[in-house]
Amino acid sequence: MPKHILNPGRGRALTKSHKLALAGVSALGAAALAFSVVPANAETTTAEAPAAPVAYEAGKVTEVKASLTDRLAAASVKVEAIEAQQKAAAKAAAQKKAAAEAKQKAAAEAKRKAAAKAAAKKAAEKAAAKAAEERAAKKAASRSAQRPQVKKVVAKTYADNLHGWISHALDIMHDKGIPGTYDGLHRNIMRESSGNPNAINNWDINAQNGVPSIGLLQIIKPTFDAYHVPGTAWSQYDPVANLTAAANYAADRYGSIDNVNSAY
Repeated sequence: MPKHILNPGRGRALTKSHKLALAGVSALGAAALAFSVVPANAETTTAEAPAAPVAYEAGKVTEVKASLTDRLAAASVKVEAIEAQQKAAAKAAAQKKAAAEAKQKAAAEAKRKAAAKAAAKKAAEKAAAKAAEERAAKKAASRSAQRPQVKKVVAKTYADNLHGWISHALDIMHDKGIPGTYDGLHRNIMRESSGNPNAINNWDINAQNGVPSIGLLQIIKPTFDAYHVPGTAWSQYDPVANLTAAANYAADRYGSIDNVNSAY
């Protein structure tokens, strides 16, 4: 090969696109070189005549070399531009994908935080409600402990008969500190009135003096008024008032109605 033909140096490794472009340019260059080195007035020789030496023109070779260099450079630039476009497109796609993934990740994180916040709020509300219930229960217990316990007193009832009258009179006598027993009251009642609360003595000295003995224990008006027990009726005919006043008088004079065994 003539020494003026281009000899590629040791440059960077060519890509497939570079190699294809270089091959095409080289072919064109070779064709142009072949055409340029043949004289314009060359004639075809006969088989008998020996071929004459080809004379190379240095100027034309230089022009071909420059043309090849320009074309190679242009092809390389074009290939690099295509590769740059491809890289830019790939980078844009990657960025778009990364942005979408980041957006999706941010949305998921926001959703997670919202759920966590809602759960925390619900837990706080539940804890507050429980604390309020505990405070209310504690407060109620405190009020209950401070408030004195009031025992309900069921009103005692008594039969409207001799047994009921004696029982009622004994409870009042016990509360007032007046001595006497069921037997003492009953025994004196049967002697004085036979159990009749309306019994009246109109013939003894008291009756003659205008103050007859009246009631179960035949008590006169002055004695009844003097020994009347508070909380009972102001009537000699009332069975309970009559019994308690007579028992109060007997306690003052005899120590107890139980000690009375005759007119007193």
